[in-house]
Amino acid sequence: MSEISLGIIGGGQLGSMLAIAAKKLNIKTVIFCDDADAPAQNFCNQFVNGNYENKEKISEFVNQVDVVTYEFENIPFETLNEINKLKPVLPKPSVNRLVQHRLAEKDFVNKLNIRTTRYVSIGKKSEIDALEDFLPGILKTTTLGYDGKGQYPINSVEEMNSLNINFSKEYILEKLVKLKKEISIIITRFSNNKYEIYEPIENIHEDQILKHSIIPADINEKIFDQSKEWSMLIAEELKYVGTLCVEFFIDRNNNLYVNEIAPRVHNSGHLTINAFNVSQFENHVRAVCGLEQIPLKKISNAKMVNLLGDQISYYRNSPKLKENEFFFDYLKKEIKEKRKMGHITTLL
Repeated sequence: MSEISLGIIGGGQLGSMLAIAAKKLNIKTVIFCDDADAPAQNFCNQFVNGNYENKEKISEFVNQVDVVTYEFENIPFETLNEINKLKPVLPKPSVNRLVQHRLAEKDFVNKLNIRTTRYVSIGKKSEIDALEDFLPGILKTTTLGYDGKGQYPINSVEEMNSLNINFSKEYILEKLVKLKKEISIIITRFSNNKYEIYEPIENIHEDQILKHSIIPADINEKIFDQSKEWSMLIAEELKYVGTLCVEFFIDRNNNLYVNEIAPRVHNSGHLTINAFNVSQFENHVRAVCGLEQIPLKKISNAKMVNLLGDQISYYRNSPKLKENEFFFDYLKKEIKEKRKMGHITTLL
């Protein structure tokens, strides 16, 4: 069989880890990224740097690959759609378009009879006054924004009015739940009703950025089963191919809510590299490249801690790691506050 060439759009840490997983499977990778310093170029076979709307660069990229995937969702739908006419894009561009829009995403989940937080679309500031019932809440842009960007916690109408928000954009207001904890499910769908699904992962956020993830999650059996069942339902309805993450809230009454869908490998699944026989990254590559599905086995319980900003410096200075610790450096050149620079996974 001739070697498969996998195109990956986006050159951050997720692209890097996809390239590492692909190499293990003898799959060539070509990264296409608009950042000339993208760290994934350290791990791929070929690197194409250019704007995601540059037709020449898109053509250069597409001509080198057999199948295309992506490491983040904020890629212009038009770009993915054009590429998909030439080479298969997985997960398919329509999935990306849906989850790029928070309102469409929530409507989709609710139509599956899956619970989300209460939410309302907001078009202009004057509409806020009638929304006491949705406060306290979080005001979010309907498109773009991650790691807390484009998000505003709101406790009262007065607080809302004092914010200097550009209402030329569309927003969604989500009512806050009385949060007990957050979990995520990482699932890889290969084809109709063919899945590998990881156990629920418990996540702790600080300043809306993931701080650490742990398995097993401290949850009851009902939530354990329901979170997996809902994730399978979402993946099947989307006819998804590849690895998907569904993020959940659990409230103080042990009710489960879908928060967001990420149509890609996910930060909370980094611990799967060391804790399972097949990582979320390898499973994604296997699914999109049509390779064999291997039954998942857990090797160990684990905890993953994100290294933000200057926290990476200590580990770059070669500290002695314990046998059960694994350090990942994303090789990002510029250290910025709150930027994800690497992570440590500890097997428990």
